[in-house]
Amino acid sequence: MLDSIFRYEFLQNSFLTGMIIGVIAPLLGVFIVIRKQALIADALSHVTLAGISGGILLQSFLPSFAGFNPLYGGLIFSIGGALLIEKLRSFYKHYEELAIPIIMSLGMGLAVVMISLTSGTNVDRFVGYLFGSISAVSREDLYVVIGISLFVLVLIFLIFKELFALSFDEDYGKAQGLPVKYIHFAFILTVALTIAISMRIVGILLVSSLITLPVAASIRIAKSFKQSVIFSVIFGEISVIGGLIIAFYLDLAPGGTIVILASFILLFTILINKFQRKRSVFTKKG
Repeated sequence: MLDSIFRYEFLQNSFLTGMIIGVIAPLLGVFIVIRKQALIADALSHVTLAGISGGILLQSFLPSFAGFNPLYGGLIFSIGGALLIEKLRSFYKHYEELAIPIIMSLGMGLAVVMISLTSGTNVDRFVGYLFGSISAVSREDLYVVIGISLFVLVLIFLIFKELFALSFDEDYGKAQGLPVKYIHFAFILTVALTIAISMRIVGILLVSSLITLPVAASIRIAKSFKQSVIFSVIFGEISVIGGLIIAFYLDLAPGGTIVILASFILLFTILINKFQRKRSVFTKKG
């Protein structure tokens, strides 16, 4: 396996991209789960699919866009979707959760229409974007992932304390004079960017699973917020690297393999948690 990684550039691109995404996706996932916004990842992934479809459509009909990377279309639409969600939240102040299904429906509708307009040859390219692909990650994609990941990590580091406070108690944050609106915007922007860059490895339809499953596993065994973050990142890395290795040897879709492995980790932590509880009960009785 190591021989192949050193020999083939596409494997280097895939594994480096996967290792980076395995850190930032679960890191953001901890805050998404705490804020009870797990569906936001699904909404933005659907919008990202529309952007990808638009990029491929441009390549099909406009020769001047033949070299256009659909990843940029996904990034643009994902950011636009994040901005629309925040705008709709302000329109529906008492029903803020409505913003997510509205954007999800719009994104999927646009994606379906644009896919139907794409020629048959290009339709095959959607499979890699939908379910992930080891061979599809280019060096350009890797550079984009590195640049955006650094931006996301720096931004999260700068607003970490404020984001932590607002995630647990938004009213307290407002009372302390925190710039709630700008922090919400910064956070959803990082989520949009992360989803857009994760689609090459995990696939658009499964990217939300990589964001939430490692977090779901970590909160079963973590005893503090710090531990939740650490375990989430560890589980995310195990899922991505392990999933890519299995997918390479068995010729499977990497996205599905990563998600299945993450699901097994979740099941394992649930069993550990149950065992610890039973052991605690027996200890108290003894």
